[in-house]
Amino acid sequence: MFQMTPRGPFRINHPIILASASPRRQALLSSLGIHFEVIPARTKEPAPDADEAPCAYAQRMAVFKAQEIANKRPEAIVIGADTIVIQGSTILGKPRSREDALAMLTRLCGTTHEVITGCCIMHKADNRCERTSVSTRVNMPPQDQAIIEAYIATGEPMDKAGSYAIQGVGGFLVSDIRGSYTNVVGLPLTEILKILLDWEAVIPAGTKIRS
Repeated sequence: MFQMTPRGPFRINHPIILASASPRRQALLSSLGIHFEVIPARTKEPAPDADEAPCAYAQRMAVFKAQEIANKRPEAIVIGADTIVIQGSTILGKPRSREDALAMLTRLCGTTHEVITGCCIMHKADNRCERTSVSTRVNMPPQDQAIIEAYIATGEPMDKAGSYAIQGVGGFLVSDIRGSYTNVVGLPLTEILKILLDWEAVIPAGTKIRS
């Protein structure tokens, strides 16, 4: 599936694939103005290893996703990403039920937590791979349980790590952040774009595209 892109400041100079079904990541990458293909990774993600650092796990999952697609499309540059929410030393994934979402949000509200996105950009034909992780601190003030339950009833939390979407209805839960906003949404654009520009996979609009 090819992603339709709005007019933006960049153009592709090499085929790019986003290995993610996330509409949030697709929208962020589209905002740059580049044309890319969407081929989600389908293999079940492994659990964290014992004593594995959260940033290492997020990077490993990003490589895991990018590798799956790069093996099928070695000529393309593949972007893999994985976003996790950390509260204390616990990784909070997507909720399994409304009760699970309530438990997560009750735990997060009134605290500051960390959102980490691991990223991998891979071009198998050239044997190139760069990985990174970005961390953002997110502060949530306390909320009454009735408010949390009303938010859960919207259905938005059910496919989100940590049970909220900062770019959606759940933005009201967040009082402030320290770090990258796009990282919390699911794709740290500054870091991704730097690698794509360094690789000349994207170029500024108006620049002559190589033949």
